Amino acid sequence: MKFGPVPVAEAAGAILAHSVSTGMRKLRKGLVLGGDELSVLAENGVQEVTVARLEPGDTHEDAAAQALADALVPDPAAANVTLSKPFTGRVNILAASPGIVGLDVAAVERFNQVHPMITVATVPPYQQMTPRGMVATIKVISYAVPEIDVTRAAEAARSAIRLIAPVHGSAGLIVSDIPGGPSNDKGIAAIRGRVEALGMDLCDIRTVPHREEAMSAALQDVAGDMVMILTGSATSDPLDVAPAALRYAGGRVDRFGMPVDPGNLLFLGQLGSRPVIGLPGCARSPALNGADWVLSRVACGITTTGADIAAMGVGGLLKEIPTRPQPRAGKKRG
Repeated sequence: MKFGPVPVAEAAGAILAHSVSTGMRKLRKGLVLGGDELSVLAENGVQEVTVARLEPGDTHEDAAAQALADALVPDPAAANVTLSKPFTGRVNILAASPGIVGLDVAAVERFNQVHPMITVATVPPYQQMTPRGMVATIKVISYAVPEIDVTRAAEAARSAIRLIAPVHGSAGLIVSDIPGGPSNDKGIAAIRGRVEALGMDLCDIRTVPHREEAMSAALQDVAGDMVMILTGSATSDPLDVAPAALRYAGGRVDRFGMPVDPGNLLFLGQLGSRPVIGLPGCARSPALNGADWVLSRVACGITTTGADIAAMGVGGLLKEIPTRPQPRAGKKRG
């Protein structure tokens, strides 16, 4: 691509590189200069403009962005996304439904190493999305790029971006109640919001005494494709009431605790074919916490192992809550 200043008389068919104000009319950058635009420039005394001109083997920014988007997402419907039309060298990839983002990270990195003018920016892997949320944006920075590099980038990252939709349609919630404890209404509302944001139905809510036997019976009876437990008192040990109740009901605890703060006191297990999530107390708030990361993965059918949860510690220090009764710094446990 040729780029630089040229006399207005020689600019026909070139791409205007910088916007030019001419009296009552503004010619915006990216415009292909035709006879009408050249006349306006000449009539207003503009003698020289900075332009870009494609050479053989170049691909215009919009055509390049479209080709790259088609490579990253060959089948948008199958990938649960939609693509915007190309504009100023950009194509946006948008979520078509609730879900979490699946990325081939190595492929995206290869894509961005082909040519500095060819870029894609994405949200983090497993980011939860709502419909129309932006999953990624492809941007061709210059007005044109070599076709050979468009091909190389496309081949480096085919089918690298998708949205993983939930595989579970419903969830049950067991809430344990402690005499004199806080109301569970806000906590239930926060959890309902999380479940519904994933396109699921919170189909059954059971409130039981904070005792192993009562919770175990509820686990065996509650409806839902997956089950969550919110205890009236924080679950502070693998032998505490909620994980013990899951084992007593015939299930298993696969992981207790996670290196995400807030969200440390989460546990994950299984009861028959249903996943069970023991929620930390911070799930009573709608603010982001570690339970959100686990809930969204489990809801979307992503196998979540203890090693997966352990790996969440990098980036797992979430926003501090200034009004937290026991902040993470400044006080020792009594």
